[in-house]
Order: sequence, then structure tokens, then C-alpha cells
Amino acid sequence: MRGIVIALMVLCNLLSVAQNQPPNIIGFKAYKASIKIDSEQKLLEIKKEIPSISLDIKYATKANFSGIAVYPKAKAFARKPVVEALKKVQAELQGKGLGLKIFDAYRPYSVTVKFWDITPTNLQEFVSNPQKGSRHNRGCAIDLTLINVLNGEELNMPTPYDSFTKEAYADAENVSSQQKENRDELIDIMQRNGFKVLKNEWWHFDFIGWENYPLMDINFRKL
Repeated sequence: MRGIVIALMVLCNLLSVAQNQPPNIIGFKAYKASIKIDSEQKLLEIKKEIPSISLDIKYATKANFSGIAVYPKAKAFARKPVVEALKKVQAELQGKGLGLKIFDAYRPYSVTVKFWDITPTNLQEFVSNPQKGSRHNRGCAIDLTLINVLNGEELNMPTPYDSFTKEAYADAENVSSQQKENRDELIDIMQRNGFKVLKNEWWHFDFIGWENYPLMDINFRKL
């Protein structure tokens, strides 16, 4: 009987581990193999493809909600179709004297796990559950805001980036008229170019069709 109990405990542990790991996480070798077949799978460095875009990669610094730097380099990567859509957004904004500033793009799966582990349970709605993985892990999500290209200053938005408050919701009403106007302008132009805003983060946009791309855990140094 004792042997049966131990066997059941081992089986439960294995099932628990399996349930906590999403499928199809690919590493560098598998990724390199896949892009030889399908160029749309490529992760491109956004700044190289769109030089006019601004970067403020918070997770390459300690100035983020985790208080630690989780990226070795202040760079932003995304899938090829995502970058092509961002080019259209940036071009349209420049006609208005505006531009995009990116806070985060592709995020290795291991970072998603770290964020989940350090976030209090009551705030986990603001981070991705590792059991499902993140759109960021697929290279299909972008965190960004609008800037004035003349002075580089960010437009006034309802909250700072990575705010765990109700005002961060994409439809929050308890914000100033100017903040609402700026937020809604960002949401409008992004959604007209193939993105969808996340309901509780005005700065987070998922590329439509993200589910067609696998989860990845590729370190920035290898990119």
C-alpha cells in the first residue's frame, strides 16, 4: 500500500509540472530552423527596421515593477508582420508630429515565469500566467505610448507604464479629458493597423493572429 501511495504522489507531481508548462516553447536552435522555412516567423530588431521609433526598455533597467533588470540589453524585437504594422503606425503618426515609444516587445518565457512568481496574488491579473504564456513570448505584443517628436516628451496618459491600478484599464473613465483623448488616439491608430488593446493595460497591444506563432524562450544575447 505504501508503494502505491508513493507512486500516486510521484504521478501527481509529474502532472502538476506538466500542467504548469505551456506547450510549444521553442529555443534558439528550433527558432533558427523555423525561420529558414517561414520568413514570417523572424524576430526583427524594431529599431533597426524603424529608426525613427523611440525606445525606453524598462526591463533592461531596475525602473520597473519588479525592481530588477531582466533583459541584458535595451532592445526590442518582434515578428516580421508585427514590425511591418508598426511601420504603418509610425508613418501615420509622423504626419501629426507624433511618434511611438516602445517599453517592451518580445519577452522570453523565463521572464514571464519570474514576473508571475514575484507578483502578489491579488495583482496577478496584470501579469501573464505561465500556464498559458504571454503574447510577448510569441513576439506578437507591444507595450508603447505616444510622444511629441519635436521634444521627445511622452503625451499625458492616464497612468505611468506598468501601473497596477484601475485607471490603467483601456476604458477607464476616472481620468482627465486630455488623458482620455491621448489614450484613445493611441488605441484607435493601433487597432486600425492590426492590433488589439489589452483591457486592463492601455499601453499593451496584441497583434491580431498572435495565436499562429509559438511561445519562445530565447535570450536577448542570442538575438
